[in-house]
Amino acid sequence: MSSDKVAARKGRLRQRYDNDHRLVAGCVPYRVKKDDEGNPCSSPGDDDPAQVEVLMISTPNRKDMVFPKGGWEDDEDVYQAACREAMEEAGVKGIIDSSALGHWVFKSKSSQNSSSPRGACKGFIFAMEVTEELESWPEQATHSRRWVSPAEAYQLCRYDWMREALTALLERLSVIEPVATAGAAAQELTDQAGMYMMLQTTSDGAVALC
Repeated sequence: MSSDKVAARKGRLRQRYDNDHRLVAGCVPYRVKKDDEGNPCSSPGDDDPAQVEVLMISTPNRKDMVFPKGGWEDDEDVYQAACREAMEEAGVKGIIDSSALGHWVFKSKSSQNSSSPRGACKGFIFAMEVTEELESWPEQATHSRRWVSPAEAYQLCRYDWMREALTALLERLSVIEPVATAGAAAQELTDQAGMYMMLQTTSDGAVALC
């Protein structure tokens, strides 16, 4: 592991927008346990295979955890933005999958009764296989990191879009069967209806209030 002295970017002077939507990029960092020959380990018969873990980060004054994400700026592409946010908030670097897990539109609670897109964010979330964990990182004081199993991650996820992104990752890694298993897993989650409201579900994302 190595340290990184790069400071986190602040402000929105270089923020990208799509009409009135602020553009956001993030990722679900993960690792797969491998044997001595570099092959993925397997746990036959285990409903939550131990070989896959995802990385989540804390946020100030909250008990739940999130995946790293933040503003996409005009001097970087969306993949660079997602990687930068992972480094700044979680202190990890890795290989990002260029095929997004999905994209979601978020609206603040203050604008939930408005039909205007002003104040909303459009987020693009990717899978990142972590290859390096930094000993120190720019936002270490406000974001601690924690490796968790997929089952624990589902319980910790604050918003529905996070669970959808996690499900998409696990499907891609062939940890769960597509769609049907995702629905069964959702039924077991703690009710968080007071924290978000789903407005619309589509094949490649969701519109949510958060």
